[in-house]
Amino acid sequence: MTDFYEICFECGGKCCIDAKPPITERRLRILLDSGISLELFDFEEYTHPKVKENGYCVFFDEKERKCLIHGIKPETCVAGPFTFDLREGKIEIYLKKESICSLVTFLRQNEEIYRKQYERAVEAIKTLVNELDERALRRILEIEEPETEKVGEIVI
Repeated sequence: MTDFYEICFECGGKCCIDAKPPITERRLRILLDSGISLELFDFEEYTHPKVKENGYCVFFDEKERKCLIHGIKPETCVAGPFTFDLREGKIEIYLKKESICSLVTFLRQNEEIYRKQYERAVEAIKTLVNELDERALRRILEIEEPETEKVGEIVI
């Protein structure tokens, strides 16, 4: 049986193209303490990894087709293929469509794995919402995420 990570690696990093996952101060410290250079981050609108000329996140290895910081990657990357929005005191959880992420089909076919990834995503998203400053969070919420469907919400 193909597993979660094999499917992720097979897609070629679609979610890593033009990806600018927000980096909290805590996550930045973790990355810097792991030897990642401060020069690999952009601090203009909010802190996020830089994007290479070809559009990929600086931490995506196109040859190996995988994330170079997988074990310490940003919260939105951990949450994938789930994403979020904030509305009326709630964190709304969305799932990307199959056309965006191959993992969605796998998750829908495996209820237990779906549940575990959903729970993992919710925890990562709650951490992100709690740790980002208001300006960064506001800017991130302005980013359109088409081709998603709402799958849950959490009162905050």
